[in-house]
Amino acid sequence: MGHKVTGQFAAYQNEIYLQGLAGNVPPFTTDPGALEASARERLGPGPFWYVAGAAGGGATARANREAFDDWRIVPRMLTNATERHLGTSLLGTEMPAPVLLAPVGVQSILHPDGELATARAAAELGVPFVLSTASSHTIEEVAEAAGDAARWFQLYWPNDPDVAASILDRARGAGYRVLVVTLDTWTLAWRPHDLDRSYLPFLRGVGTAIPFSDPAFRAGLAASPEDDLPMAILRWVQLFTGTDKSWDQLSFLREHWDGPIVLKGIQHVDDARKAVDAGVDGIVVSNHGGRQVDGAVGSLEVLPEIADAVGEQVEVLFDSGIRGGADIVKALALGAKAVLVGRPFAYGLAHGGQVGVRHVLRSLLADFDLTLGLSGHRSPAELNREALRRR
Repeated sequence: MGHKVTGQFAAYQNEIYLQGLAGNVPPFTTDPGALEASARERLGPGPFWYVAGAAGGGATARANREAFDDWRIVPRMLTNATERHLGTSLLGTEMPAPVLLAPVGVQSILHPDGELATARAAAELGVPFVLSTASSHTIEEVAEAAGDAARWFQLYWPNDPDVAASILDRARGAGYRVLVVTLDTWTLAWRPHDLDRSYLPFLRGVGTAIPFSDPAFRAGLAASPEDDLPMAILRWVQLFTGTDKSWDQLSFLREHWDGPIVLKGIQHVDDARKAVDAGVDGIVVSNHGGRQVDGAVGSLEVLPEIADAVGEQVEVLFDSGIRGGADIVKALALGAKAVLVGRPFAYGLAHGGQVGVRHVLRSLLADFDLTLGLSGHRSPAELNREALRRR
């Protein structure tokens, strides 16, 4: 794959400096810490807080970031790290770096092109994109935008088995290779930023493109969503919120999906072991970026024990709190095979659609590439706990 060329990602740094000779600066900040504030200036409070906000008082979102600060990289010298190879293979997906775009719903509130822009930017760089069930565009439209690039599908598991089976069938038919099942969002957490503005896009039929275009969903309606939006939204609410599932129901997914299955939202080592027993192919150690349970443990805090317990049996992925290249290095060193990035690319989308997502991704990957090399490593496979020191 051409994406594995040495220094491919780090080269973005040189490109930016050379562009400066012609008086050109980056379209917006390359500082991951400044991205959120910059996006806030561009978005209305409803859309901004829908992305930036967290459950309750935000303690879990803060814990996610604090957990990264608890680990420090210990650089090594003279390791011949000039040439680096970042590429990896995960669940049958070749990727140019161990980074995927996390499933983020309702992207049209950030930019009119929404998921289409994100899919195109991801495809340009070869980075796998995980499409949310809460997409503003249909499964098929996003597949078309992605072309032949790798794409995974995230399921919010509907309470109607026919609708669930139909959505899975469509995703498989449209070339999505891996199923990511989100476990932690069967009902919405208490999110004050959204509540204070009564802001929930779904209740206006935004972020409902996948169920509203689904034949099994439409079959349960007296009139189409186009003709009777309120009744379609009511059915959406009944199907997608308020009902938790159980471990023994996972067999349904295996019956209706013939590719790899990944469970997202694992925070306890015993749940990781149950995932192994259930025969799934991977897990994402994640707390939904702090959006679901306030006062919860930071995701990175539990990653090492989970990776130690099940890392030999299933692919362990990580999300919740990744902002810069050093964060990726730390998560991989603590046992993740790859990381998912959410809010940063969403902020990039808000800044400039496809171009904005591409800039954020290229910045993140360059930062990762450079940090990996400068800390003395030639590939992600060389990273382990020896690369870090606990504060």
